[in-house]
Amino acid sequence: MDNVLHYHKGRLPLLISMPHAGLNLTPAVRDGLVDQARSLPDTDWHIPQLYDFAREMGASVVAAEYSRFVVDLNRPDDDTPLYTGATTGLYPATLFDGEPLFKAGQAPSAGERDTYLERIWRPYHAAIAQELARLRDTFGYALLWDAHSIRSQVPRLFDGRLPDFNLGTFDGASCDVELAAWLEDACRQAQGYSHVLNGRFKGGYITRHYGDPAKDIHAVQLELAQSTYMDEVEPFTYRDDLARPTQAVLRRLLETALHWGSARYGG
Repeated sequence: MDNVLHYHKGRLPLLISMPHAGLNLTPAVRDGLVDQARSLPDTDWHIPQLYDFAREMGASVVAAEYSRFVVDLNRPDDDTPLYTGATTGLYPATLFDGEPLFKAGQAPSAGERDTYLERIWRPYHAAIAQELARLRDTFGYALLWDAHSIRSQVPRLFDGRLPDFNLGTFDGASCDVELAAWLEDACRQAQGYSHVLNGRFKGGYITRHYGDPAKDIHAVQLELAQSTYMDEVEPFTYRDDLARPTQAVLRRLLETALHWGSARYGG
């Protein structure tokens, strides 16, 4: 488990976190998965590819290499639930549809999971904390964009069809309210796309833990409907025809956040 994350150092006060894009499995997890889970259906598919323009912009990137089926990097280390209702935990036991993730009696042991926490979860969070500190020391503030995606319809987790762009700021606690308003305005200008602020997805642990406007760290989670850039059924194909216009909106959102930061803090 040496290669647990990918880190790219940027030149802007912006860090993009990708905690659920990893595909690697440990032997214990791989061997215990039910057949339905072997295709890793609950992955935030292709997020690094979708955001590949962000490096050219100058953003820093931290991306997970291990699947959320091993350990969920967007949950607290004590596994305190973040949402009421159906959800998944630090060590997921079910798929999003509620079916068991592991064969009976074949989930990783407590000792194995302790290892995942120490050697996968903690390094990822150390990388985020260190990069945010570097950005704030360098620029006087830091922007954290937690990049996620999910199937547009998951009946167990939410009713109906999810909006295309789901912005989460922990009900205004993780970033300046003006920044959230600027981002909402950018979404409104994106013709053909729907959006919501602090709807079903208000931001997970990363957004809630690191976002601290009083300390000049502003965190936003984007839960993107996968129908905007890929096929939502196996083999989960990336659709460049869908992705290109969606990338244009993503770029506009990131540029909006940076413009807000420049206006708020100078530079």
